[in-house]
Parts: sequence; structure tokens; C-alpha cells
Amino acid sequence: MSKIRFPARPRPLLTRATADTTPRQLRELLDRNEITALVDRLGRALDEGRFDDFQALYTPDATAKTPGGKAEGRDALTAQARRNHSADKRIQHFISNVMIDLDKDEAEVRANLIATFASATGTIAEPQYTLGEIYRFGALRTAAGWRLSRVETTPLWSTGTRP
Repeated sequence: MSKIRFPARPRPLLTRATADTTPRQLRELLDRNEITALVDRLGRALDEGRFDDFQALYTPDATAKTPGGKAEGRDALTAQARRNHSADKRIQHFISNVMIDLDKDEAEVRANLIATFASATGTIAEPQYTLGEIYRFGALRTAAGWRLSRVETTPLWSTGTRP
């Protein structure tokens, strides 16, 4: 039976090359996490009618192009969301596969969206309309952290009748 031989000196976990890039990689991971959290928080704000949260999600000059219309400026985006996500509708946004292309203080983001619409009658609403879309965002690093500067959706499919 042969013996397993181990090196006399253990190899360092971090080589010089990885040690030099670790702070950059850590910054990138933190940036990706913060941007993904923005997208998640947008879904929650839309689902729960928390439109005042848009102040901490969007840049002041943000733009939107969605099936609900076009809007320029954070206040216009907020007004558009209030119109299209009123209390008489129950809408749930399922956002997945968030992919982020970082370029210093800017990012391009792509995600899948399935939005299900139901009327607010009864205790548990029955879905009436489901829409599958691609979300595309622009994001900018600001003094207050990452913010969304642009949102665009591309509808791919739907089923049912929109309430």
C-alpha cells in the first residue's frame, strides 16, 4: 500500500494574484447584491402599493417604458405605478434570473418577470391575467448607493384578460 505524500509546506489559500484582486471582486459582489436588492424591492413596492419607496429606488431623472405607458422623472414613474397598480387590483410580480453587467458606476440589468393580475374581490382573489416579460434596467451608483435610472419591459406572452 502506498503512502499519500503531502507537501512539506501548505500552499497559501490566496496567491499574490488573487490577493491583489480580492478587494475588487468583493466590491463587485457587494454591487451585484445591492442592485439585485433594488430589483427585489421594486417588485415588493409594486405588489404592496408602497410607491413612496420609489424615492429610494430610482434616480430623480429615471425613465420608464412599460405596457402601462412612458414616464420621465421619479415623480412621473410613481404616478404611473399608482395608476396601473391600484388597490382594486392584486398584482404579484415574480422576478427571477437577475443578470447584471457592471461597468464601474453604471450597470445594465436584465431579469425575467411574470406578473399575475387578479381582482380584489373576495378573500382570495382568482387570477385573471398573467403576463410574461423581460425587464431591462439601467442602474447608477449615487452618493446614496445604487439607484435604478431606467426601466423598460418587453412583453413576451400573456394569458387571460387584464382586469
